[in-house]
Amino acid sequence: MTDQPAPAGFEPVPTGLGYADTLQPLYRRIGGEEVSFGLYVTARHGNSMSICHGGVLMTLADIAAASGVNVARGIQFGSPTISLSLDFISSARMGEWIQADVERVSVKRRFGFCSGAICTSRSIVARFNGTFYLPDHDGLWKEGEPTAGALRGVGD
Repeated sequence: MTDQPAPAGFEPVPTGLGYADTLQPLYRRIGGEEVSFGLYVTARHGNSMSICHGGVLMTLADIAAASGVNVARGIQFGSPTISLSLDFISSARMGEWIQADVERVSVKRRFGFCSGAICTSRSIVARFNGTFYLPDHDGLWKEGEPTAGALRGVGD
């Protein structure tokens, strides 16, 4: 764990979000159409080379991209990932702040598209592109209503 505070404007993402909790402590900055998520790379996020694991980067990109689509739609939940691609460009080191920034979002009738980048203060770590399904029916949810996910509490 790090004792460093998150950059200005970031707030903690609530826990209890299933697999996303593996990224904790995770932070978000949501304002207007801007969507960013970030974390300090700790040992729990690392791989055997002592750099940030690719699975952490993929998960961070997925959360940021889905949230970007959801913010553009004005909702806080429920855009299942259809496709997510990530181009690994450089590494993120232990102790570094990594930040996933949504750069472009397009929402169509049934699909949302999002692209962005994950960066440190010294370099671009990865670029991502995601496609998300936009359900308009309750058949997708197996038990009750969907929860707010990583956007829970935004705007409260």
